[in-house]
Amino acid sequence: MTAPERHPLSPRLDHCPEGLPRAAYLDPGWYRRELATVFARQWVMVGRTVDFPAGQMWRATVGEAGVVVLRDTDGALVAWHNTCPHRGSELCLTDGQKVGKLIRCPYHAFAYSAADGRLVSTGHAVPTADFDRAAHGLRPVSLQVWNGFVFLNLDPDPGPLWADVGLGTLDNWPMDSLVTGHGWTSEIACNWKGFWENYSECLHCPGIHPELCDMVPLYKTGIMGASEALDWTPDSPAQPSLRLGAQSWTPDGAPCGETFAGLTEAERAEGYRFVTLWPSAYVVAHVDHVRSVRVVPLGPERTRLVAEWHFPAATLAQPGFDAARVAAFATLVMQQDGAASEMNHRGIRSPAFRAARLMPEEYEIHRFHQWLLAEMENTQ
Repeated sequence: MTAPERHPLSPRLDHCPEGLPRAAYLDPGWYRRELATVFARQWVMVGRTVDFPAGQMWRATVGEAGVVVLRDTDGALVAWHNTCPHRGSELCLTDGQKVGKLIRCPYHAFAYSAADGRLVSTGHAVPTADFDRAAHGLRPVSLQVWNGFVFLNLDPDPGPLWADVGLGTLDNWPMDSLVTGHGWTSEIACNWKGFWENYSECLHCPGIHPELCDMVPLYKTGIMGASEALDWTPDSPAQPSLRLGAQSWTPDGAPCGETFAGLTEAERAEGYRFVTLWPSAYVVAHVDHVRSVRVVPLGPERTRLVAEWHFPAATLAQPGFDAARVAAFATLVMQQDGAASEMNHRGIRSPAFRAARLMPEEYEIHRFHQWLLAEMENTQ
């Protein structure tokens, strides 16, 4: 049976391309190359600005590098490689370690300016005239803040932060003022790309997400957006995203507090707005709260998910407010996604598997694969 032709403006693929090879999900060498290229040269989300209070150092991992994040004497966030230029010792041993104007190496007491990284003291060592102090300061890590989220990049001259739908997508949400009210962390037995691939299609939704399909009726048809339907045209009337009567991704569909005042009617009707920030995170904005999810690779076959729910302070202050209850719906969806990703990864481990053959509805996976390969080939 021949499928109807898609509209030229539809995101659906017009062919069924091959996916990444099996080695991309299992091979340690492939994984190390991803860390050295994709995760070393792209912006990686590590938390919210409020997660890094003054007077303390916090550790982060970007690619294969340990990083120290702190506020300098002016209150600005800065990041340094977590290694002493003297002999390589870690500088920050525990999250929340106290720090003042100087970062002091716990091994030999070399001290560096927390603000600009310059070497201030060599402890008990007395260097000779051939030692160039200016050349032995801390190595900086690029840092950027977007909507209250902190991103790091190992490239000293990085490109701009990238988002699939544009960095201005959440301009009508009061992102900087939101407060984290709940968190959920999970480790799943799959390659990090496997989770992103699951996130990037809805062919699995009817079989894996009955609750989500009830909340978002379109997902019952196996597509993520109306423009993926074969009968779609630009003149097709827009339909509400959520089921009748629902306004947000909460257990009952009701807002958990006051809705955001600055949203347009179209944004309210959408019910949710996703912003994808490869390779490390996505953000989902609703009319009453926002969820962020970080995808952290732990190895070729292990991935950590770090999800947080962000609310207006007034919502959290409501008598009897239960942020965990609000988070329960999306948590269930992520648990289902994690289980599906693990199931798929176990099948990929079979020697009978060579590579996927993507369907037209899996256009976003194809785009992700093309982006990944281009980043890995960019050796700079």
